[in-house]
Amino acid sequence: MDNERVWDRFLTPQDRAALQRLPTPARDPRAYCHRPALLCIDHFRGAYGDRPEPILESIEHWPGSCGLVGWEAIPSTQRLLARARALAIPIIHTTGIIEGGVEGQHATPPPASGVTANGRRWIAPEVRYEIIPELAPVAGETVIHKISSSAFWGTPLVGQLIKNRIDTVIVVGETTSGCIRASVVDGDQYQFHMIVVEDCTFDRHEATHALNLFDMWRKFADVISLDATLDLLDHLSVAENS
Repeated sequence: MDNERVWDRFLTPQDRAALQRLPTPARDPRAYCHRPALLCIDHFRGAYGDRPEPILESIEHWPGSCGLVGWEAIPSTQRLLARARALAIPIIHTTGIIEGGVEGQHATPPPASGVTANGRRWIAPEVRYEIIPELAPVAGETVIHKISSSAFWGTPLVGQLIKNRIDTVIVVGETTSGCIRASVVDGDQYQFHMIVVEDCTFDRHEATHALNLFDMWRKFADVISLDATLDLLDHLSVAENS
């Protein structure tokens, strides 16, 4: 990767000085990544809208949209999915709950006017949480419906990873500051090695995207490029066949 990172322009002089004194140790994922899984977080329609639009336009029709950055991440994510599928790496997708997910939880009825209390368009959960066709799961891939930000909280994800003897979770999707971060922190607590693919994650706010990547890189995960991730997967393939 280039020396310049996406978060650099948001760091203060004091931040930069502290980094010089307390640098993050260089880590090579090839030293620990032997059995990875790919975790695709919330590639659902509500985060994209129905067409590429700048965020200030998109949120008028899709209040949860992240604007153009979501659409711009699709080709990179498709490349990663294709490589993971070719190498038979386990792939898990997450989305939201369409109907009541736990006892006593029920789908929210639409407002009579079709507009929410804050004046935004109401979008039915079955539309909002549908995974977009460009990144949809294929046969044999798992889809987890979650009720919280973290892909781990209240879901069978940990058990599934343990069953497959996974040591590393490669994370893509949205939003960097929300469900990505929550899942990465939980995964780290469960002692999985966490990798965040910078090119394949996005957020509706530039600063929170950059600084949450920075925070995860400092504390919970390796934050690497798509090219570095593809190189890692190729290295695993070579090692397995040698």
